[in-house]
Amino acid sequence: MSAELKNNFPKLHNAMWPGLVGKGSPGAEPGIDLDTMLDLTAKAQVDGARFDGVDLFLFDPHVSIDIDDDSIQRLADKVRAKGFVVGSLVAPVWPPTGGGSAMGSDEDRKNFVTQVRKACRIGQKLRELGIRPSGVIRIDSACGPADWAKDPPASQRRIAGTFGEACEVAEAHGERLAAEGEICWGGMHSWKRMLELLEMVGRPKTLGFQADMAHTLLYTMGYNAAEDAILPPDWNGSDSTVLDGALKTLTDALRPWTIDFHVAQNDGTVHGSGTHDKTGHHCLPKDPNGKLDIPRHAGFWLRDGKGQLTKAFRHICWDGCMFPNAEMMKPQTWNDVLSAMLAVRDAHGWRE
Repeated sequence: MSAELKNNFPKLHNAMWPGLVGKGSPGAEPGIDLDTMLDLTAKAQVDGARFDGVDLFLFDPHVSIDIDDDSIQRLADKVRAKGFVVGSLVAPVWPPTGGGSAMGSDEDRKNFVTQVRKACRIGQKLRELGIRPSGVIRIDSACGPADWAKDPPASQRRIAGTFGEACEVAEAHGERLAAEGEICWGGMHSWKRMLELLEMVGRPKTLGFQADMAHTLLYTMGYNAAEDAILPPDWNGSDSTVLDGALKTLTDALRPWTIDFHVAQNDGTVHGSGTHDKTGHHCLPKDPNGKLDIPRHAGFWLRDGKGQLTKAFRHICWDGCMFPNAEMMKPQTWNDVLSAMLAVRDAHGWRE
C-alpha cells in the first residue's frame, strides 16, 4: 500500500529549533537559519510521503518573541509556501532569552509569564491566520535541579505558582501549555516530580505534559534523581522486557497528562552542547546504539493501558536537538527521520 493510502493522522511535523539549540555560542557550531531548516524539511520524501508541518522556537534569529503582526503574516506565508502548517511553539522562558526562573525572584517570575504571554499572542495570531490548526505552547521551569534541590518543597510551590499564572495567560488567548519533561529542568527533572508539579498546578485543561522519547528514557534511568529511577542501576539495554516494564510504569503515570509528543531516539546517555545543559541525548533514528524501538515504544504514549489509541494530539514532532550541523545538512538524515515518523503513524495512527 502506498504511503498516501495509509493513516493521515497524527500529522507529522519537524522541529525547527535543532537549528539553534546548542549552537551559536562561543566554541559551538553556528546556528542553522529558519529558511534552511524549512527547506531541508520540505525536501524530505519517503515513497511520496512528506512532512505536514513544523514546530517553531520563538527566538531570534528564527522567530522573534517580539515579532509584529505584519511579520507574523510573512512568517505564515513563508511556512504555507512550503506546503506546511505550524504546530507547537516553544516560549523562550529562560533568563538568557528574556525570561526568568519559575522559582526565582518576583522579577524572574514576572519575566517568565511575560514571555509566555508573548508566545500565546503569536500562537493565537497564527491560528487566526489559518496556518496553525493544532499545537501547544511549550514551557519548562527555566531553572536547574541543583538550585531546586536547595529547598525542594518551597521550590516546587513557587514553580507551581508561576505555572498557574502562566495558565491564566494561556486561557485568555485560547492556548494550552505543555511542560517538557526533561532532566535538566528543576522540579521537572524526574517523572515523579513532574507528575507532582502537574498535580499541584491542577489545571489539566490548560497545562499538560510534553513527552519526548529521548528525555523520558532518562526519566526511567533516574538521571538527576536516582531515588526515582525505575530501571535497575545495571540495566544496559540488553533486556527489552525490563525496559518495557519501566516504560509502562512511566507512561501509565504521565500519559493522562500528555498533550504533545516528540518522537526521538536515545542511546541511554546524556549530552549537551553550546550553553545547553546536559540532557537526553537525541540520536539519529538508525543509531546502532539507540535503546528504543521507535515505533513500538511510541505506542506506550500513543495508546492507553488497554491498547486503544488516545488521539490526544493532532500532530507529533521529531526532535533532533544537538545533532552536528554536518548531519543536519544531509538530505538522507531527514529522509530517515521521516521514515521513522511514518512507521510511528502506520502503527499508531488513524485516518480522517
